[in-house]
Amino acid sequence: MAKAGWYSQFTREASRFSGRPIVFILALLSIIVWLVTGPYFEYSDTWQLLINTFTTLVTFLMVFLIQSSQNRDTEAIQVKLDELIRATTGAHNALIDLEEMDEAELAECRDRYERLAKSAREKLKKGGFDTGSPEAR
Repeated sequence: MAKAGWYSQFTREASRFSGRPIVFILALLSIIVWLVTGPYFEYSDTWQLLINTFTTLVTFLMVFLIQSSQNRDTEAIQVKLDELIRATTGAHNALIDLEEMDEAELAECRDRYERLAKSAREKLKKGGFDTGSPEAR
């Protein structure tokens, strides 16, 4: 396995850290401190700007952490699904890289499976079974 780059390593660790309860508690305490200091600063525009700026910056940076984490998780799940398709006898290996198809190809594939599902439901209504492979006929 290749070693993860610095950005991947950083976002993975930052995502793990930011998801811990202590980080939530620290954020909550920051807001409480801000609220408590309101009377001292006479609820000034600067006092309000402080929390607005802080929360905007944190939100802006968290978007990148969340997106990186989600991209990594999605890619890992996709590889695992691809392996399941590859290892399953009778599975269609052409489905392995479905996410790489363009919209028209994907719609065509989805339509094929929707027709298969509709056919299976009709068989169930008639007392048949919806298991097996349509290619095995």
